[in-house]
Amino acid sequence: MTGREVEVLDCLVAGMSNKQVARALGISVRTVTVHVSNLLRKARSASRTEVALWAVRQRRTAPTPADH
Repeated sequence: MTGREVEVLDCLVAGMSNKQVARALGISVRTVTVHVSNLLRKARSASRTEVALWAVRQRRTAPTPADH
């Protein structure tokens, strides 16, 4: 995973929408969509929720409450 994908993944685990992720990271919504797509492929998952659960299970990121 790239550094940016890890940042996007942390935001997904926090429950943020693509628009919120884009705002938080200062990137476009389209760029977030591309990163999410890459994460789905790499985690072999069908949904954003599955990717977030995969990340927590793999200890790639810690679950945090969404404060955005």
